[in-house]
Amino acid sequence: MPALRFDNAFLRELPGDPSTAPGVRQVPGAAWSRVRPTPVAAPRLLAWSPDVAEAIGFSPADVLAPAFAEVFAGNRLLPGMDPYAANYGGHQFGHWAGQLGDGRAIALGEALGTDGQRHELQLKGAGPTPYSRTADGRAVLRSSLREFVCSEAMHHLGVPTTRALSLVATGERVVRDMFYDGHPQAEPGAVVCRVAPSFLRFGSYELPYARGDTGLLRRLVDFTLARDFPHLAGRPNAEADWFAEVCTRTARLMAEWMRVGFVHGVMNTDNMSILGLTIDYGPYGWIEPYDPDWTPNITDAQGRRYRYGWQPRIAHWNLGRLAQALSSLFEDVAPLQAGLDAYGEAFAAADREACARKLGLEALRDEDLPLLQELLGLLHEGEADMTLFFRALAEADPAQGLAPALRASFYDEARLDAVQPAFEDWLGRYARRVAADPLPDEARRERMRAANPRYVPRNWLLQEAIDAAEQGDLRPLQALQTVLRRPYEDQPGREHYAQRRPDWARDRAGCSMLSCSS
Repeated sequence: MPALRFDNAFLRELPGDPSTAPGVRQVPGAAWSRVRPTPVAAPRLLAWSPDVAEAIGFSPADVLAPAFAEVFAGNRLLPGMDPYAANYGGHQFGHWAGQLGDGRAIALGEALGTDGQRHELQLKGAGPTPYSRTADGRAVLRSSLREFVCSEAMHHLGVPTTRALSLVATGERVVRDMFYDGHPQAEPGAVVCRVAPSFLRFGSYELPYARGDTGLLRRLVDFTLARDFPHLAGRPNAEADWFAEVCTRTARLMAEWMRVGFVHGVMNTDNMSILGLTIDYGPYGWIEPYDPDWTPNITDAQGRRYRYGWQPRIAHWNLGRLAQALSSLFEDVAPLQAGLDAYGEAFAAADREACARKLGLEALRDEDLPLLQELLGLLHEGEADMTLFFRALAEADPAQGLAPALRASFYDEARLDAVQPAFEDWLGRYARRVAADPLPDEARRERMRAANPRYVPRNWLLQEAIDAAEQGDLRPLQALQTVLRRPYEDQPGREHYAQRRPDWARDRAGCSMLSCSS
């Protein structure tokens, strides 16, 4: 194994839990608690990311050596690793939940990679911590595989995200009640190694604020500026500039989620990254039949707080909770309000730019907005697959009407027939708009191909990989990984990965609705 360099600044610069005793407890006045991963019976490497491994400093031979699986299952440590669990709180489904913390995530340390970047290595599913509440600190294969695949897929889609280094089976069973309906089952366990420059989240700042610990809050903000936003540190208005940047990064992230059809499913403030990254992949999903009211999270099925179409406004609400937490460090709330206003402006600009790219226009003008809104309404009413429709639109001649590839993106012929006259009319108006745009035809198509992926990690594709992996067959997982590394390129022979959701997946658990159980 290589000799990695670690600079564990989070432990060095911020106060920690004085106790190392086992057991769940409240941890006041501390940003972290030292805790060792709990060893597992039989670690076995299932999957890994070559480019993440290379960035950190691992060669393929390093990864395939038995010691790698031992380390990234939590059975042993490399020199310089100093494991801990972070302490934070959060608003969950709109309500303050108090102390939460890393209940099953254990950071190994901050590795300084061969790429010159900081990589915090975090094992999810590595055993209990002081923040585990009533849980066992473990994770099952199905959720770990989903997090591993989607972390890497989002990176290749161009969406800001945490990454994933490895997926390791534990050789142990984990009991979970998937839908909290009194039917627990023993499932295969696994550990995923998540990687990010920082796993700080909005809830990291909310907890000391809620406890009235202004001293810890000040230290945490100063640390964040120095380590994660060094370009702002030392400015006269550094805290205000930092909050504004967090707001604009979050706005751009929301525009990217909306562009590719990603639904996070559980946008609690403890699941919002201070760096504007997609973080904590749980019951996420991908819009297949276009529906702005869809959520993949069964826990949210009634209120639909975290549905696709609400994600931008929920992000703004979450930023409001972060602003409240930071308010004790400001003499005047005006800079915080300015940051929240900047969110709205940044999201509007980023979303408009993303929609222009999806439609192949040089820019989206005000007079184009009704055309866009009418299209989204028709996609919903006609039950069209969002990913397939926009990709087919890039190849179609809109002046020729509803081409076969466009028709193939609809799930229900009867619903398509009902909206076909309106769709034909829309295509005619879109054709005239495209003809008047400054972009040449081929440039328009290239712009659309670069904005509209051919392949996304649909839940049913993930479920196929999960079903096979649980039986010991890793080939579907490996094939899915390969396809998702090039999501915007046509890959002959990979048509299975770019088709409508099959009927068997319409109502199957893990494909249509998921829970936070993992």
